[in-house]
Amino acid sequence: MNLKNASVLIIDDDTDVLTAVRLLLKTEAKEVTTEKNPENIRHLLARQRFDVILLDMNYNSTIHTGNEGIFWLKKIKEITQEPAVIMITAYGDIDLAVRSLKEGAADFVIKPWHNEKLITTIREALQKKETNKSLSTGIASSLPAAGKNFVGESTAMKDIFLKIDKIAPTDANVLILGENGTGKDLVAHAIHQQSLRANKPFIKVDAGALTETLFESELFGHKKGAFTDAREERIGRFEAANGGTLFLDEIGNISLQQQAKLLSALQNRQIIKLGSNEPVSVDIRLICATNLPLSELANENRFRKDLVYRINTVEIMLPPLRKRKEDIPLLAQHYVSIYAEKYIKPNIRLDKKAIDKLTEHPFPGNVRELQYSIERAVIMTEGDTLSATDLIFSPIETARLETSDEEQDLKLSSMEKNTILRVIEKHNGNITKAAKELGLTRTALYRRLTKYDI
Repeated sequence: MNLKNASVLIIDDDTDVLTAVRLLLKTEAKEVTTEKNPENIRHLLARQRFDVILLDMNYNSTIHTGNEGIFWLKKIKEITQEPAVIMITAYGDIDLAVRSLKEGAADFVIKPWHNEKLITTIREALQKKETNKSLSTGIASSLPAAGKNFVGESTAMKDIFLKIDKIAPTDANVLILGENGTGKDLVAHAIHQQSLRANKPFIKVDAGALTETLFESELFGHKKGAFTDAREERIGRFEAANGGTLFLDEIGNISLQQQAKLLSALQNRQIIKLGSNEPVSVDIRLICATNLPLSELANENRFRKDLVYRINTVEIMLPPLRKRKEDIPLLAQHYVSIYAEKYIKPNIRLDKKAIDKLTEHPFPGNVRELQYSIERAVIMTEGDTLSATDLIFSPIETARLETSDEEQDLKLSSMEKNTILRVIEKHNGNITKAAKELGLTRTALYRRLTKYDI
């Protein structure tokens, strides 16, 4: 994209910086917007589309950690992946600026900068954005419309692409189910991009991370003075998503009290800000996701059944990577291409033994684990071929898998013990009748009584 056609947003609490950049880009860019308060980012992104964002790394004059900038970078990436984000930093914060690249920033500039250097950096970020977009389109060109953000040719994934293509143009609420790392957020984005709301906001909320005190403020907004730290009025995620899509991730982790408040907003299509009595109408398309199985959501002690029906007009079940192993070589090569470009190591390829090793691994961390394994291998390799020895899987995920197996064995043993106790009690201690109902011989039942110390 040409800078002449780009919309640029600059966020910095230094008025002099805002003025200088606005004047510099006035004749270079199509539109330049300045903002002092990063708290207004969500509102700005809901109202307008930007191609580039220049984001300062520090906003508190007494604490220059750079963490503020990384925090707001993550917030931007939660809301939209569209703009290229360039971090503004001081010389002493270069380590943090490099860390911001890991978090998704396109580049960084150091204050004070030369004007030509800043313009060049913006142009290069725009060019890189276009290149990445073309690369993604090329890799997914053979997939259905809904699958352009995915890589996969398995029957399971083709079924999901077809389902997305059918439901995306409707306004039906969607519940996405699947283990962590299977790509639930990609499905949500694909549905939005294929919907009639594609040009409106896509707002993502990690519902499971919201505490009881923050839940209403984050989702519904608050008036100035509504609570101690409410120094100014703030719109919530529902209002920010008005006209577009609201994606509530990890919906299965919210409390029953939070569920009641959410259900009320969905039923009435209205929200009431904290500190206000006036309802505000909202028009959203709701997408929810959880790693809980549907059977857990059906447990009324954990989740309201009326809310399940409200959010689950259509459900999409994402299979774990171990159940679509034919996609692993394609996914692996996809990430090799991405990280070879990112770390300037062109022409890297996977040899057959590396692909075999990947295909045989159970990937308890799913696609996310595969992605990080490939990234590490690309970083560490000295040559242009990734071999099986270059691939190291996450010890965290391996430990979790072993723990899960142990927990499953314990759960099965507990179920068997409880069943035996229940049947023996039913027959008033008559071992012969209990063994017959359980489908066991008397000897086998006695062995189990000894095993479970009954």
